[in-house]
Amino acid sequence: MSSKTWKTIRLIAAILVTLIMIFPVYWMVITSFKTSNELRLAVPTFWPETFMWSNYAEAFQAAPFGRYAVNTVIQTVGILFLQINLAIMAAYAFAKGSFPGRDKLFLLVLAALIVPEQVTFVPVYVMLSNLRWIDTFYALIVPHAVSAYTIFLLRQTFKSISNDVIEAGKVDGASRFQTLYRILTPMAFPTIATMAILTFISSWNSYFWPLIMTNSNDMRVLTVGIAMMRDSVAGDEALNFHLIMAASVMIILPIVLIFVLAQKHIITAMSNSTFK
Repeated sequence: MSSKTWKTIRLIAAILVTLIMIFPVYWMVITSFKTSNELRLAVPTFWPETFMWSNYAEAFQAAPFGRYAVNTVIQTVGILFLQINLAIMAAYAFAKGSFPGRDKLFLLVLAALIVPEQVTFVPVYVMLSNLRWIDTFYALIVPHAVSAYTIFLLRQTFKSISNDVIEAGKVDGASRFQTLYRILTPMAFPTIATMAILTFISSWNSYFWPLIMTNSNDMRVLTVGIAMMRDSVAGDEALNFHLIMAASVMIILPIVLIFVLAQKHIITAMSNSTFK
């Protein structure tokens, strides 16, 4: 098989895989513009007969999505701020610090990567209930304030930075925090930006945790709001599917925009994430 033929086959395979992956997104978008009657047709249409832009306004009014959006932003920003800053300090300690048991503690952090959230859910829920944090932002934010994966990636990045940079900072009279935030953090910006994006996406899309930790509509987030939308509108998913898809499109737009703008930082950070 010639090189040109092999390249053609790979190109065709890549196009097919791409089409398969983006088809659900395409179907969600076109469904958001359809009418409820068109959705009940025996043969589904791959293009709306009439573009119903009003679906978006109706979806936004069908439930208190304004309040859900505010709650989602507060949850996401809170988790993002704590997770990135705590990871920066922890990664600096594991990469450049010198203290007994450093490597063993880092292995313990890595071990947390294999523990799924569902395993620790019950004890964490009981603890938060005893603290009376259920149905508060504390329950939505604090349990996700630390990420083992973020610490791992930042530690790898900090280890790749020469110690001479730190020594130069000390000579200039910089404290540890000044060295960390004014020297090392800008040098590790691609990794930090990548982890901020991934943390944002994870927090924005979080469903299981907010569903369990909140009881009132005033504390619901967007993902939970969409899941409850069937009852909010008419209690019939088939009748409300176009509104559910319209709400879903509005929710994923910030994620798509951020990912497109920052994809080069993600590639750079992943290329520097080998274990050292």
